Amino acid sequence: MKTEKFEVTGMTCTACVAHVEKSVSKLRGIENVQVNLLTNSMTVSYNENDIDNSEIEKSVENAGYKAHLKSENTTSNAGKSQSRPDYVREEQEEMRHRWWVSLAFLVPLFYVSMGHMMGLPLPAFLSGHQNAMSFALTQFLLTIPIAFVNKKYFTVGFKSLFRGAPNMDSLIAMGSSAAIVYGVFALYMIGSGLGHSDFTLVADYTHDLYFESGATILTLITLGKYLEARSKSRTSDAISRLIKLSPDTATVIRDNIETEVSVGEVKPGDLIVVKSGQRIPVDGEIVSGNGTIDESALTGESMPVFKSAGDKVMTACINNSGYFIFKATKVGNDTTLAQIISLVEEASASKAPVSRLADKISAVFVPVVIGIAILSVIVWLALGYSFVFALSIGISVLVISCPCALGLATPVAIMAGTGKGAEHGILFRSAEALENTHKTRVVVLDKTGTLTIGKPRITDIVTVGNTDETELLRLLYSLEKSSEHPLAEAIVSEVERRNLQAYQLSDFENIPGSGISGIIMDKKYRAGNIRLLQNAGIESNDIEEIAQKLAEEGKTPLYVAENNHLIGLVAVADVLKHDSAAAVKALKHMGLEVIMLTGDNRKTAEYIQQQAGVDKVIAEVLPQDKDKEIARLQSAGQKVIMVGDGINDAPALTRADVGIAIGAGTDIAIESAGVVLMRSSLNDLVTALQLSRKVMRNIKENLFWAFFYNVAGIPLAAGVFFSLLGWKLNPMFAAAAMSLSSVTVVLNALRLLRFKPRFAFSGNNNSPQNVEIKAEGEIRSHKIENSNSINTIMTQKILTISGMSCGHCSARVEKTLNNIEGVEAKVFLETNTAELKLTRDVSNEELKKTIDMIGYEVTDIKE
Repeated sequence: MKTEKFEVTGMTCTACVAHVEKSVSKLRGIENVQVNLLTNSMTVSYNENDIDNSEIEKSVENAGYKAHLKSENTTSNAGKSQSRPDYVREEQEEMRHRWWVSLAFLVPLFYVSMGHMMGLPLPAFLSGHQNAMSFALTQFLLTIPIAFVNKKYFTVGFKSLFRGAPNMDSLIAMGSSAAIVYGVFALYMIGSGLGHSDFTLVADYTHDLYFESGATILTLITLGKYLEARSKSRTSDAISRLIKLSPDTATVIRDNIETEVSVGEVKPGDLIVVKSGQRIPVDGEIVSGNGTIDESALTGESMPVFKSAGDKVMTACINNSGYFIFKATKVGNDTTLAQIISLVEEASASKAPVSRLADKISAVFVPVVIGIAILSVIVWLALGYSFVFALSIGISVLVISCPCALGLATPVAIMAGTGKGAEHGILFRSAEALENTHKTRVVVLDKTGTLTIGKPRITDIVTVGNTDETELLRLLYSLEKSSEHPLAEAIVSEVERRNLQAYQLSDFENIPGSGISGIIMDKKYRAGNIRLLQNAGIESNDIEEIAQKLAEEGKTPLYVAENNHLIGLVAVADVLKHDSAAAVKALKHMGLEVIMLTGDNRKTAEYIQQQAGVDKVIAEVLPQDKDKEIARLQSAGQKVIMVGDGINDAPALTRADVGIAIGAGTDIAIESAGVVLMRSSLNDLVTALQLSRKVMRNIKENLFWAFFYNVAGIPLAAGVFFSLLGWKLNPMFAAAAMSLSSVTVVLNALRLLRFKPRFAFSGNNNSPQNVEIKAEGEIRSHKIENSNSINTIMTQKILTISGMSCGHCSARVEKTLNNIEGVEAKVFLETNTAELKLTRDVSNEELKKTIDMIGYEVTDIKE
């Protein structure tokens, strides 16, 4: 099975789309066809053994349109367009030209045809019945340029009509042609009347020329198309901005000489120089130097990231400061930027299930409208009304019907939504994923790497007796830097952050299942689990209470002993990401049930549940059983989102109604997902859900107004209300109404471009980080003086306080808290929080009561 993309030109409405899809679908070997009116594109899946591209293109041409295969280099040079035609811009320019030419001739045509009704003077050769022929001929001559510049309506419309697949152009062509042809007929009747001196006949037809109606129809429809094209171009701006991000050139080191080359000439393995202020031309890995990289263009993350040797860099990101050389690993269509552009284009071109009703109606819409128009003319003639009256009714029905509003209702909203998602670092791989996201009521989160950072971090340091915290870390680092244990990474990372140096180590020994030991400054040091201490006969009574508490919190205690006595303990755990608790709270606020799925033991899982605030935990699940848990939830009638980042999450991501991959996850997880979050932030999951709901609400609004417009407009144009209320729609107003309907649908979709994520529970700052409980890697310090007295210092609490509105408020709260014995407080007005360090046990009730007494309220306490 092969899938190819084609550019299709000549389509104007959903009837065109339906006809193209129907024509191609009939071919042998065609599996699936999707045509997008907004992007003028067609995606075809077919068996290449049965059919080739030329047959597909010929089928489209036989349907009355043109098609050609999209260039494979569409997004080469990391997304930089080579020579791809911009059909939206071309359409906009064509419509602008047609509009101005039409307007230039319509103004004098209106002056001649209707000026005298408003008391405006006409030249003598156009006044009076004796000059009726010149009066009519002048209008005809002014109409010809308008019809000529808009000849596309006639060529495409009548061609489609004669092929048995009428479209919107057919309606316009029939309506305006009927008006112009009747005007020519009237011109001949005027000539006949003048020849026979029948001035009554001349007067009758002089007032019923209809040239201005035909010309106005064409001009107003063209104006509507021009405004529509301008609006459509804005919906595709997100893709255009992405394409423009990639630089044109790169500085490559070849033969030890820096050479500037086109980005298209860069090959994998090339060494590329990036200086301060330059954009990164392709994806790669830094081999020397460092820089502060702004990745906001791709990930939406506003904070620059410091990167050095061994770190990966992505196309289009900016090196704010520094100098580095990196090795190209992905170029052309393989770069991150090119893949993002491809995903956004594919999602924009795909169809949401909600659009199927509009597609079915559009397939029969135009023939039905033509039938209604003919029937209306016949009925009004049968009722004894004049041919002119009946003709105006028929023209109004043809002109007011608007299949393009139906056709634009879904794609403009999808394109605006997917483009806006890309700006926030959220990639919807299809319109179906975008639609399904808003339907879900259950969110299942993998723990490791999704809720948590995915790497062990030091969370607590306990020192015994006179041991200093820094000294304990140096000793532990000296032992662990030679270890390959996963927990050693956490120790090494923290020590390097503090710029501490290791001691000289000798006689290093790895004790399987227990820990490690070695000689430092003629003393034997041991680091490991409780079994290591027991085997060495070292007492741990002084520290056992804290160790037990840390274990209950899902942390791994690492004991440190000097010779034959315990000097401290370091707890290590995979901690929550800084925004996970806030994101979970936002999800629950949106009415979603949040479930954590993990292979960890239940005790650890329940502690993470308590910290993150998830509704339910499914623990001790084997990797191969994760998709079974998703299936079990679905069997209960739930629509499920699965969020994960690892290889073992791929089956569950595929099984879920919507699989969402965290951007820092594996390629396999990303390939299995319907939505990709470029950043490793669950806040983006909240944004994705809000955006999906906004887009689907917008689509439903568009479809409602498109259906309502046609349901209300066609009866009005057909004269249904004329007998009762005297309402009759002039064809010129019908043309204006038709144009307005399409523009209204597009403008409504453009409201999505103003989308901003909202978090109802936030304080002064509209961000979920306001409810953050603590930063990643925050370390609690404990001090044990002796075996009989445990004095814990720097135990922390974070209060969320409502009612503070200015600096005076926060200063008053901070002063009040610091007056409590054993409390050291710092208040942050922008997040409505207070960070407390406690040297004694201070109850939550005492803290709440103290704040309440000064007129504020503690709404949450995190320990």
